[in-house]
Amino acid sequence: MLTSDPTGAQAWRDRRASVLAASGDERAAMLKSAADAVRRDDLNMIAKAGLGHIGGDFSVADILTVLYTAVLRIDPENPEWDDRDRFVLSKGHTAGALYATLAASGFFPHSALSTFMSPLSELNGHPNRTKVPGVETNTGPLGHGLPVAVGAAIGAKLQGSDRRIVVVCGDGELQEGSNWEALMTAGHRELDNLLVIVDRNRLQQGDRTEDTNRLDPLPDRLAAFGLEVRETDGHDHLALLTAFEPSTTGRPVGLVANTIKGKGVSFMEDRVEWHHKVPSPEQVDLAMAELSS
Repeated sequence: MLTSDPTGAQAWRDRRASVLAASGDERAAMLKSAADAVRRDDLNMIAKAGLGHIGGDFSVADILTVLYTAVLRIDPENPEWDDRDRFVLSKGHTAGALYATLAASGFFPHSALSTFMSPLSELNGHPNRTKVPGVETNTGPLGHGLPVAVGAAIGAKLQGSDRRIVVVCGDGELQEGSNWEALMTAGHRELDNLLVIVDRNRLQQGDRTEDTNRLDPLPDRLAAFGLEVRETDGHDHLALLTAFEPSTTGRPVGLVANTIKGKGVSFMEDRVEWHHKVPSPEQVDLAMAELSS
């Protein structure tokens, strides 16, 4: 199992302190810089491995960056801290973005990213809680992460803990009925310690979500299950910070984060083929230039 990186953890603490002390344009610029660094790491990982889900990784990168840089109550050097917030990446196929974010936060050395998808690597195609510090539950089969998060939120209530449970779901993933059973339970139990984020990039493997199995009006559907519904631009870092604030109604929060698959690279954006496609060396160079500009 990988272990924490004290140097990386200290750099993360310094970065968090700087972001929280900043405001306005300066804070937004710092968060954008951190998110683009995650995308560059992810691009290198997928190019080297020849495998990965780069489109969904890039759509969720800003969400993960804001959560880990400025929102989640965590300690990279003590990942099993009892009262930490819990984060669940239900769309586990975008593990690359999560690994890059965890490495940037000091949960394990940055150098380990080079082993992504290699034989016997801890960093396989879906996150494994027994191998990667910072991963709360194994995800990959869609529709499992949200039910686990609801259970964790119930557990926190039973223990009298004020920790928050945050889960990111893919919008295509919401076609799994298990998610709606979990949402019904969360609404019924008024789990105001639960934040459900939908990465609403409107694309899934092979087609658009609305042409596969229509989800709209998604905010209305979430509200019908008893959630406090919010909607925001999933790439606006300051808007995300506001949207991630705790519940104001005593109900679980359902956040529809409108995103773009492949965000940050012009030839990948909103293109269904980049759900699971590996860039050529020439495309890597073009993408890296865009992410470094």
